[in-house]
Amino acid sequence: MLANAEADGADGTPARIMVVFGTRPEAIKMMPVLRELRARPGLHPVAVATGQHRSMLDGVLATFGMGAPDHDLDVMQSAQTLASLTGRVLAGMTDLLLRERPDLVLVHGDTTTALAAGLAAFYARIPVGHVEAGLRSSDLDRPWPEELNRVAVDAFAALRFAPTKAAAANLAGEYGSGRVLVTGNTGIDALLHTAARLDADAALEAGLAARYAFLHPGRRLVLVTGHRRESFGEGFARICTGLARIAARGDVDVLYPVHLNPQVQGIVRERLSGQPNVHLIDPVEYLDMVWLLRRAAVIVTDSGGIQEEAPALGKPVLVLREVTERPEALETGVVRLVGTDPDVLARAADALLDDPAFYARVARPVFPYGDGTAARRIADCLEERFAMAGARA
Repeated sequence: MLANAEADGADGTPARIMVVFGTRPEAIKMMPVLRELRARPGLHPVAVATGQHRSMLDGVLATFGMGAPDHDLDVMQSAQTLASLTGRVLAGMTDLLLRERPDLVLVHGDTTTALAAGLAAFYARIPVGHVEAGLRSSDLDRPWPEELNRVAVDAFAALRFAPTKAAAANLAGEYGSGRVLVTGNTGIDALLHTAARLDADAALEAGLAARYAFLHPGRRLVLVTGHRRESFGEGFARICTGLARIAARGDVDVLYPVHLNPQVQGIVRERLSGQPNVHLIDPVEYLDMVWLLRRAAVIVTDSGGIQEEAPALGKPVLVLREVTERPEALETGVVRLVGTDPDVLARAADALLDDPAFYARVARPVFPYGDGTAARRIADCLEERFAMAGARA
């Protein structure tokens, strides 16, 4: 069980804040919030894992030294549908809320866990706080179903923690009356914390370098992540063709930690296994991913989180999507949308890898998603909310 600060809130009892996460990205971005809440005497965090990403989730908790969650719904099942997953999270959270009776439920982002856990709290008349609120692609099909999930949670959230001013502006024109606070993105908190840990621990850095010693020191690293549902099937086939063309240059290593989803595993391994200079590996822990991001020359991804993280490290990003809910990243010039067309992908990679002057203009650290203090702002807001509630009691 996670330890909590032993101190009283305004009315003598710390406010119980249920922090819910189910996927690895959620967990990464909620760990700084959980750490900050544990440091506040008037707040009592209760960590809940739904288990939406089972094996990938456990490693995140270990990386951040947070121990086991207070509750684990363990909803993961083989070949589950979105409908069945949503139902299991909704039912499990409903039972848990009746037992725990938290004062507020914090959810993150646009996942099935965020939607179902938030909905369970809404049905139970418990206020919901939404971390990373307000991001919009304005296309319900891309990302699917995440765009709908995020819009729905924002509609009923009492507290909406927007990472940027643009995200807050999105919320101003939509249904929903919850308070909006611009905080920055907690993913940057996690990234900077982990990067500082690598810088401070030479043995840890050396161990990671040894783990990836198969990467050729004379070749630049193209790091790939890809898992979006809207690219299943032909989309991933096109992506693989583009990646094979990039690897055929001969002066790069293409490293792809392949998502565990069978819809990704099957086609990626069929199309890329055995290709020269292509390395297909199992998903890596967050610490490894940060090390690889720092080691990479170019990032190819459909991940929302990496669109935020890589610019902070000065790494050019080619996004395997037609639209993004993170326009601030595009505005920096460090991130570019390339979709799944293999010719567009290969040409974009060549432009970065063949033109040192262009690469130098693009590969610069930028911070459109904050300075690493988002979790502190969220905790400050919750502390203020419950202090005021206690004063009125």
